Amino acid sequence: MSFDIASLTLILPELFMASAGLLLVVFGAFLGNKSLASISWVSFWVFLAAIFMVLAADWSPVTIMNDMLILDGFGAGFKIMVLAGMMASVLLSLNFVITQDGLGRFEYPILMLLAGLGMLIMIMSNNLLTVYMGLELQSLSLYVLAALQTKSLKSSEAGIKYFVLGALASGMFLFGTSFVYGYTGSIEFQAIGSSVTALASGEAQALPAGFILGMVFVLIAIVFKISAAPFHMWTPDVYQGAPTSVTAFFALVPKVAAIALLIRLLHVPFAAAVDEWQQIIWFVSAASMIVGAFAALVQDNIKRLLAYSSIGHMGYALIGIVLATSYGLEAVVAYLVIYMFMTAGTFAVILMMRKEDVPVTSIRDLAGLSSYQPAMAYALAILMFSMAGIPPLAGFFGKLYIFKAAIEADFVILAVLGVLTSVVAAYYYLRIIKVMFFDEVANEEIVFVKSKSLRVLTWGSLVFVVGFILMPSPVLDFAQSVISGLLG
Repeated sequence: MSFDIASLTLILPELFMASAGLLLVVFGAFLGNKSLASISWVSFWVFLAAIFMVLAADWSPVTIMNDMLILDGFGAGFKIMVLAGMMASVLLSLNFVITQDGLGRFEYPILMLLAGLGMLIMIMSNNLLTVYMGLELQSLSLYVLAALQTKSLKSSEAGIKYFVLGALASGMFLFGTSFVYGYTGSIEFQAIGSSVTALASGEAQALPAGFILGMVFVLIAIVFKISAAPFHMWTPDVYQGAPTSVTAFFALVPKVAAIALLIRLLHVPFAAAVDEWQQIIWFVSAASMIVGAFAALVQDNIKRLLAYSSIGHMGYALIGIVLATSYGLEAVVAYLVIYMFMTAGTFAVILMMRKEDVPVTSIRDLAGLSSYQPAMAYALAILMFSMAGIPPLAGFFGKLYIFKAAIEADFVILAVLGVLTSVVAAYYYLRIIKVMFFDEVANEEIVFVKSKSLRVLTWGSLVFVVGFILMPSPVLDFAQSVISGLLG
């Protein structure tokens, strides 16, 4: 379908978000930072309205704007996940959190909205340049968010590090795109896929080294966005330096959009190069699990620990992608849904904690928490058990689906490595529980501020994590419908 006015109705959620973002910029410019609470709530309802627009749309596969964008069930499912994560991110950032952390700027929720718009463009991209546009819209917003706490040197440092390394990743993506275009003659996904199939079945019976080099650079850029090893260098420093509410956003949403893009790239334009990209993703998955497990053992800052934890979780998710099977991809989607719930609940608890009116970031500060805040201590303990993959919590089943798919596809070594690194990673999750329940109370007790939004997220996450064993079918059915939208 070529570009026409009627096709714009198919991207109504994105147009709605873009229009809302522009109007909120004007609204904030006139009223200043006192409009922060209003803009935050409007952003929340914009994301909710966008979810209903996605649900109401026809999910039959169709390309628009001269095949630059594709709308299908796969993209719709991941859009819902991203928009739900955006709603949770707004709730994590509301009211006192933004003000007390020195982020009382009306631009904050608008930047989140624009980042979310970039993620939706990434998800429905059908062209490498469209991918780049979405990546940059997301990335530029995230760079500013990381450095938004202007009075903090750590926040400024985090923003600069993220910008420099992110710009390098963007350059790699464009460099790889030029190679892919040079060998296939196109930047449109289906055309690239047809060309790669022809190259693979030609006289040489092998793909040109130049094309493989281009594909590697494209994949490096996407792997950087999901903070997978060995391209994870920015993650611990940015997670630690950025304001905690921004860190929660980084951990919760961008990785989901990047995983969606990675799956589409590997199974549409690069589908015929499966033997080549499987080796790359296998290595990245193994490296991420190892780095995430061992590097976190020596961390005392809880935000750095969660940074390495997220690297490990992305390693587990990548196992399902390596398999190149529908069951493996379904396991990835289910794992990401569970990961989002666990992450949202964990950061909700962390954001409520204050010590001498300063956000708590050291694990040592949690000493004896169970003796004076038992409800929150048990809530965090349950979430840590789920992160560690302890049955019968949701985190256990997330890993179970991934490892089961790996074994069925004869990737036994990767599955065994996943199990072993899970055992190692359990140590630092259990260490937090040990500090809360068995160490003596620190000099100053932690105060949990009253926030309805954070408590709703905390208890909602707990209900999901604990109750998943009773009703796993909604998540599994959702995962199956999402992947069937891509693979048929």
